[in-house]
Amino acid sequence: MGSGKHRQLLVALGASLFATGAWAQTLTPDMGTPELKMPAIPSINEYANPKAPANKPLANEAELVMSAKLAENGENIGRGLVWRVFSPEPDADGKLRLLATSKGGTTAFNLEPGSYLVHVAFGRAGATKRITMTRAKRNETMILDAGGVKLNAVLSGGGRIPQDQLRFSIYEDHEDSTGERALIIPDVKPESVVRLNAGTYQIVSNYGTANAVIRADIRVEAGKITEANVEHRAAQLTMKLVRETGGEALADTAWSVLTTSGDIVRESVGAFASIVLAEGEYIIIAKNKDKIYQRDFKVVAGRNQDVEVVATDGASAASTPNQPAGGDEPLD
Repeated sequence: MGSGKHRQLLVALGASLFATGAWAQTLTPDMGTPELKMPAIPSINEYANPKAPANKPLANEAELVMSAKLAENGENIGRGLVWRVFSPEPDADGKLRLLATSKGGTTAFNLEPGSYLVHVAFGRAGATKRITMTRAKRNETMILDAGGVKLNAVLSGGGRIPQDQLRFSIYEDHEDSTGERALIIPDVKPESVVRLNAGTYQIVSNYGTANAVIRADIRVEAGKITEANVEHRAAQLTMKLVRETGGEALADTAWSVLTTSGDIVRESVGAFASIVLAEGEYIIIAKNKDKIYQRDFKVVAGRNQDVEVVATDGASAASTPNQPAGGDEPLD
C-alpha cells in the first residue's frame, strides 16, 4: 500500500473515532454518560367515568341545606353563624363526636343516611335539632328565638362616662341553690351588640374599679335589639397630699378610702390617687413616712373633683407592729 493511501486511511479512521465518541471516551474515561433507568409506570385507564361510584365519593351521601332565623317571621341570617354536626350517640368517653362544622350563613352538609344532631350558634344564642337523613336532599331552617342587647351608661344628670372606664357583665335572671346568679358573659364593652336567646337577664355595670356598681334586669325579645342605658350616681376623685392648700403633691403616699362604717373601699400608693366612688360619705386616709393624715369627704354624683389632704391637720404618728401610737410600752 502506498504512502498516500496509508495517510488517507489514518485520516478516515480519526474521523470515525470523533464521530462515534470513542475518541473522547478514550481520553476521558470518567466522563461517560451513565445509564438511565426509567421508573415503572402503572397502566392507566384510557377513560375515567366521572359518574362511576369510585369517582364520586359523595354519590351515596345526601345534601342537607341548613339556614337559621332569629324569629319565625324573620329573614335568614346571612353571616356570623357557626354550624356543628354531631353524632347523636356518645362515644366511649361520654362525649358526642363532632362530624362537621361550617361558618357563615346558610350552609350545606353531605351526610350518609342516619340520625344527626345539628347545633347552630349566633353569638351567645343557639339552638339544637335532631335531623334524620335519607338518600334525598333536605332543607331545614332553625329558629333561634333570639335577639340582641346593646348596653351603655351615663352619669346622673346625663354626663358622659369615658368608655374605657365602663364595663358590663351579663348574668342569668334566676339564682342557683347557693343564691348566686350564673355569669353568662363578662367584660362586655359599651355599645357592642351581644346576641342572646330571648329571655330576662341581669346586667351589672361597673364604672371604674371600686364601688360604682349598678344592677338592672333587662328583657331580650326575639328578632329585636334591646338598648339598655343605666345611670351611675358616682364621681371621679383625684386625691393628693400637700403641705399647704394648692401645694405640690407629696410622693410615696399610701392612700386608703373607707366608708363611714370603716369598710375599706380602695387602697393605693402614689403622689396622685384617682378613684371612682359611688355617691356617699367617706374617710380619706393618707400615710406619708411616719405620719398619718385623714379627711372626711362627701361624694356628689356627677361632680368630679380634685381632693387635697393637707399634711398639717388631723396628723398622728404611724404605729408599728406591737407598738401603740401613744408611746406606751410595747405589747407582748
